[in-house]
Amino acid sequence: MKLQTIRAAVAALLGVILLSGFWSGKTAEEKRQEVQKMKAETLAMLYKEAPEAKAIIKKAYGYAVFSNIGVNLILVSAGGGSGVAHDNETGKDTYMNMGTVGVGLGLGIKDFRGVFLFENKTVYEDFINKGWEANAQADAAAKADDKGAAFGGAVTVAPGIRLYQLTKTGLALQATIQGTKYWQDDELNE
Repeated sequence: MKLQTIRAAVAALLGVILLSGFWSGKTAEEKRQEVQKMKAETLAMLYKEAPEAKAIIKKAYGYAVFSNIGVNLILVSAGGGSGVAHDNETGKDTYMNMGTVGVGLGLGIKDFRGVFLFENKTVYEDFINKGWEANAQADAAAKADDKGAAFGGAVTVAPGIRLYQLTKTGLALQATIQGTKYWQDDELNE
């Protein structure tokens, strides 16, 4: 049974990678533009849902915006995405990737958006230079186009780090133990 679970996880992860445009053939500049567009759309969506977030983001040392396509297939979940971390002090952007894999009950596909807020330089630099790992997730989201709703206020996910979670589109019901890893995108940070 464990081998079947591993195979299913690998198949789900490969499907997510292929669907996410990992091998899109786009130039690094085109990919950066797409990430910046996603950032702008996500922040606009956040400000509509939580107008106070705009002032909070301005006061933070920095923030990061990610888009992640996740797939849950009965006992296995996998996902992949990209984003950008912004240092409010220097104005510098650092392009990043993320990947998730987990086990638990779930079925569906979800386009997850996350906006991380960093309280100080230390937690910001640790995030962009060492990456960050998150574990455990339980949520329900149902949204298609402008129908349905899925939004949670900012929650503290680690000392000095808060997270706003949004679901752009998708339908998912899951309770998983999931590992999420964030790391710099070497190609886009050249």
